[in-house]
Amino acid sequence: MTRQAPEWATSQWFNTRQPLELARLRGQVVALETFQMLCPGCVSRGIPQAQRIHAGFGDQLVVVGMHSVFEHHQAMPPVALEAFLHEYRVSFPVAVDAHDATGVPQTMRAYRMRGTPTLTLIDHRGALRHQWFGHVEDLELGARIARLLAERDADARRPQLPLRSEGPGRPDARASTPGARPAPAPSTDAPSARPCADDACQP
Repeated sequence: MTRQAPEWATSQWFNTRQPLELARLRGQVVALETFQMLCPGCVSRGIPQAQRIHAGFGDQLVVVGMHSVFEHHQAMPPVALEAFLHEYRVSFPVAVDAHDATGVPQTMRAYRMRGTPTLTLIDHRGALRHQWFGHVEDLELGARIARLLAERDADARRPQLPLRSEGPGRPDARASTPGARPAPAPSTDAPSARPCADDACQP
């Protein structure tokens, strides 16, 4: 999995003085923990694991929570989330996923998540590198994070070469070409709620 991570669509933030933007975190490795406060797997595994990597990697890694509610909206408003974060002593920044007109979380849709909890790793270039729905073992997760940190450090040590300007008549590789097929538009169908299992919830 390697594609540019979409910007987050959020309506409110906790544990940060100002909203975070993914574009401003370029140059850092980001772990995005997507959860629901009433999802059993999020409470028992997802959030505790995010807290462990936040404590274990410290300033080397940016940990962000994303509260993506796709069911029981009235039971999980921001005021309830604030109490939840205080009760479980969640100290890393947490955002509320913005909803579209159908009530579907926009960030969850943009990242093609299957449900909660979902853990996503974004590298220092802003590329979406790994994503797990449900539970991932700490050993595997730690190894993947360490590799992304090593890539970041290697790029930081590499001399930066000046960019060459495109000469006249030389096509820009980023430009559209005739006959290119546009990427398919994401589905706009609203998901129907499914019951939560012990480890995860799916829309």
